[in-house]
Amino acid sequence: MAIRGSLQEAGLPDVIQMLHLGKRSGCLALTDRGRHASVFFSDGWIIDARIVNRPDRIGDLLVKAGLVTADQLDRAIQRQTKHPGQQIGEILVEQGALTPQALAGMLLRQVEEAIYSLFGWRGGSFTFEPGVEPDVPGEYVRISPDRLLLEGARRVDEWAVIEKKVPEFDLIFAVDPAHREDAGLGYTEVQRRLHSLLDGRRDVRDLVEESGLTDFEVCQALYALLSAGVIHRVGTSTPGPSARSRETQIEEHRNLGVAFYRTGMLEEATREFRRVMELRPSEASAPFHLGLIAARESRWADAVYFFEVATDRGGPRAAILHNLGVALAKVGEWEQAEKMLGEAAGRASHNARAHLAWGLVALDRGEPAVALARLTRGKELGGEEPGACWSWATTRAYASQGDLERALAVSQAAVTRYPEHPILLNNHCVLLEAAGDLVEAETGLNRALELEPGMAQISKNLGDVLYRLGRFEEAWTSYARAESLNPDLGEDLHFRMGNLALRRGDTAGARAHWERALQLHPGHQLARANLQALGS
Repeated sequence: MAIRGSLQEAGLPDVIQMLHLGKRSGCLALTDRGRHASVFFSDGWIIDARIVNRPDRIGDLLVKAGLVTADQLDRAIQRQTKHPGQQIGEILVEQGALTPQALAGMLLRQVEEAIYSLFGWRGGSFTFEPGVEPDVPGEYVRISPDRLLLEGARRVDEWAVIEKKVPEFDLIFAVDPAHREDAGLGYTEVQRRLHSLLDGRRDVRDLVEESGLTDFEVCQALYALLSAGVIHRVGTSTPGPSARSRETQIEEHRNLGVAFYRTGMLEEATREFRRVMELRPSEASAPFHLGLIAARESRWADAVYFFEVATDRGGPRAAILHNLGVALAKVGEWEQAEKMLGEAAGRASHNARAHLAWGLVALDRGEPAVALARLTRGKELGGEEPGACWSWATTRAYASQGDLERALAVSQAAVTRYPEHPILLNNHCVLLEAAGDLVEAETGLNRALELEPGMAQISKNLGDVLYRLGRFEEAWTSYARAESLNPDLGEDLHFRMGNLALRRGDTAGARAHWERALQLHPGHQLARANLQALGS
């Protein structure tokens, strides 16, 4: 379950400590006065942290720190455009411009500084979504929160002192003429790096951006230089919202939208992506994300619309076609779904998920042999143990072909791999019943019912097994529970409930259930025959 709260009531250090002690994995999303950040945990350890629109991209940080040159970074960026799945740091290491140790150190520093900055957020709110992972694959750091909490507390105390002399980031400082050189003052390395930049034109933000230092390092050095009388304040910068470029606005709204979407704040994400579409009508990523949001909310017609817009604006990219094909299948547009998913699988020939979705469409179209071919290809591409969805679809495909032996083999492997998955367990038990193993089927369905008591189909299937075992009162109880959960579950449920009602001497109940079976399936001849016999 998600955890939500206010940073005024529960401070960030307390929240981090709680997640660490609870060994939680997921994403902690933070918002405060239009700012947004995400901190990712794995078993209670911090593995990544990002502040939206914060100028701390790893490539820029490496250049500012003097670890790589601007030319080396440009070459890495050019290569990344041809291999979008690769990260800049990995490319720089492969090209020999950077050592793995230096990259790991910078990634660690990037995450630590983001966390330290967040300790200054005293308002706003937080949301923890379990199971959410960073959307960019790669190696992550693993930081014990205990060390960060100690250093963060020290910095918070020191910030309180620094803010008395450096309260805002739009302040501009200059070096006094008498201190143009070191003059024996014994500058630290950080102070020496800032000295040449303190020209009376750059504000604190500029100093952070151009020096490659962190917010804390810059402000700490400014405080020391002010206290020593080496520098003085000359004014403030006044960029104001009107000076921001349109591109900057678009990027800010897009980044906020992605951050909101990633942490499940769909209403906020929708607002940001719609704003991007207003600012740039040709934008492709905004309608794509709006389509993803509509899909998560099961608004499939809206999802189709937004994915089609994204295709028109961004071209037939595999990811868009894949999602468009799934949405089209959900609204029953099978021919178009087949076409889109086929093209997506062709453009992403090594993407297992594309072949899985393509196989599901064939399965829904009643083409199990075609589905099996696509599912098999998807499994080959995956290179790992098949997932629950693949197992479910493959079991269904074999069963549709009447190959009960293979269907049982796949479903048995699936429930062994995913013993807590109620849908896989339910389907496996249906196959066990078909194979005549009623005792094992009953045991498995009782376990599935414990895992998911609100799933009507499990109760109905358990009723079928009990019915065949001749335990009619227990079967009636299971059927009644299924009916209460979903009165329109199917004609077979009401047909058997009619049979059981008649056994109990309830002719009115029998008539009602058989009539309901005919409403759901007018061609149900046994229900019609029973009603005729009851009438005579």
